[in-house]
Amino acid sequence: MLAWSATFAGAAGIGLHFSRSSARLLVLAASGAPYLMGSALVGAAVFAAGRRWTGAGLALLVTAAGVGTQLPLYRSHGAEDSGRTVTVMQANLLFDGADPLALVDEVRARRVDLLTVDELTPVAVEALGRAGLDELLPNRYLSPGRTAAGTGIWSGYPLSDTVEYDGYVLNQLSATATVPDIGPVIVYAFHPVPPVYGTQVWADELSRLGEILERSPADRPVIAGGDFNATYDHAQFRALLSGRFGDAAVQAGAGHLVTYPTDKRWPPLVGIDHILVAGGRAEMVETVGVPGADHRALVARIRLPTGDR
Repeated sequence: MLAWSATFAGAAGIGLHFSRSSARLLVLAASGAPYLMGSALVGAAVFAAGRRWTGAGLALLVTAAGVGTQLPLYRSHGAEDSGRTVTVMQANLLFDGADPLALVDEVRARRVDLLTVDELTPVAVEALGRAGLDELLPNRYLSPGRTAAGTGIWSGYPLSDTVEYDGYVLNQLSATATVPDIGPVIVYAFHPVPPVYGTQVWADELSRLGEILERSPADRPVIAGGDFNATYDHAQFRALLSGRFGDAAVQAGAGHLVTYPTDKRWPPLVGIDHILVAGGRAEMVETVGVPGADHRALVARIRLPTGDR
């Protein structure tokens, strides 16, 4: 019974990975799909211990299928052989709970060029300014809010063409950064509503953010950072990766980068923060702890082609 249950759980994880259902239970369960898939290996071991070879073979097939769904996360897609690198950070600040000095220290130490933030409050804006963020990244486009709605972009490069998109529960922003040797780079800061407040709204916002991305000029690089409230195992998120866009973690073969939650007794379990890239390639992506926040931040080194290419 243990072996069969573990094998069926693995198969369920694979089904959740491909499911496009907006049913609340299935959407939330899909966040843990890799853990369910891994249970099939337990089933294979138990079957083998009992010399139930047919069951062991079936469990191994389920395990192999599960590995196939996760393999893109661990296989580097290669990097651009020329161009200029920019360092991008995405951070969820838990309203004004994140330690501003710690965040600014990370920005300074990692020489971050572009910073996208979610759950940005007016208090956090002032605290980050006092901590020196505006000196490191003097250009900014912000839409702070009293709760989770606030979103912002800080940049070491001049910003123009700023836009705030209407019709979303939380604030969604974009701006164009003029990067030396590269030219204009479109930067998005996204934060779709979490599925716990309505999975149909969550799915609709992800879909409409995908439409915004697809309308981006094809002749310009694009970087989108955000707490997408979705993991790689949500088909609704992977739909954003169709066409010219890629997840920086997938491009770099960084594996499962879990970012949430960090304010519990247990370690973070799911990766819902992402940096998307078009017209460039991520060379490195890693997570960074931010004291006081309930997310780990993401830092990506992205190589963009220079203007002469």
